[in-house]
Amino acid sequence: MSDKSSTTIIIPTHNEEENLSLCLNSFVSQTQQPTELIIVDDNSTDGTFEIAKGFSEKHHWIHLVQNHSSELHIPGKKVVDAFNKGLSHSKNKFRFIGKFDADIVLPGDYFEKILNHFHSDNQLGLCSGLLFIERNGKWVYEAISNKSHVRGPIKMYSAECFKKIGGLRASIGWDTLDELLVQYHGYSVLTDHSLTVKHLRPTGGSYSSNTARLQGTALYKMRYGLLLCLIASLKMAWQRKKPAVFIYNLQGYWRAQKDKIPFIVSEEEGNFIRKYRWTKIRAKLF
Repeated sequence: MSDKSSTTIIIPTHNEEENLSLCLNSFVSQTQQPTELIIVDDNSTDGTFEIAKGFSEKHHWIHLVQNHSSELHIPGKKVVDAFNKGLSHSKNKFRFIGKFDADIVLPGDYFEKILNHFHSDNQLGLCSGLLFIERNGKWVYEAISNKSHVRGPIKMYSAECFKKIGGLRASIGWDTLDELLVQYHGYSVLTDHSLTVKHLRPTGGSYSSNTARLQGTALYKMRYGLLLCLIASLKMAWQRKKPAVFIYNLQGYWRAQKDKIPFIVSEEEGNFIRKYRWTKIRAKLF
C-alpha cells in the first residue's frame, strides 16, 4: 500500500466474543486492507482477548492491546479512552485513521471505496458507509439518525482533519461533536449510501435513565443552549420510542448548568454549532 493510502484502524472492544470473529474476518477479506489494525481489549471477561490474539498471530498488520479501565459504565468516555490507548500504540505514519466497533461486518470493498472518496476530495475530512440491522430476516437501515450522519461504529478521518479537530473528546456525544468540529474547520463530511455495513448489535438496547441524563449533559457541554436541547431531546425520545428520554435529557442539561460543568468546546465553536443546527432545522421546516 502506498504512503498516501496508509491507514490505521482502532477497534475498542469489551466482551465481543459473539461478534468479533465476523468483524475481523470482514477486515481481513478487504480488497484494500488497512495498513494497521489495533484491537483494544478493555476489561473483557469472555473470549474476546483470545479471539483477537488469534487474528493478531495470523496477520502481521493486526495488533492487540490490553486496556485496564474502571469497571464503571461511563458512556462515551470509556470508548474514547480505549481508542486513545490504541492510538498511543500505533507505529504507523497514517494518512487516514478510523474508529470502528467490534459488532460490525464490512462489505469487501469498504476501504477501497472510502479511500477513493478521500483521494478524490482533498477537503473530505470524515467519511463512512451506512449501518444496517437485521429485522425479520432482512437487513434494513438503522434509522436512529439521518443518512448524512457518520455513525460512531464506522468513523474514518483524514489524518490532517483528525489533528485539526483535536482528536476525539472523551465525553458522551463525542460522535456528534466530531462531525460538527470537522465542518467548523472547513472540511466536508460524506456517507457513501452504496456501502452497507451490518450492525450486529442494534444501538439503544442498553440505554438507561442515567445514559439519557448524560446525553443532556453532553448537549450542555457542547453549548447547544436550552431551546436546541429541547428540540434535540424530543428527537431522541421519538427515535428511541421512549418519551422518558426527553425528561431525562433535560434533567441532565439542567443539572450540568446548575453545577457549571466545564464546556468541551470554545465559545466560537459553540456559536458555530448553534448556527449550524438552526440552519439544518430551518432547512427541514421550509
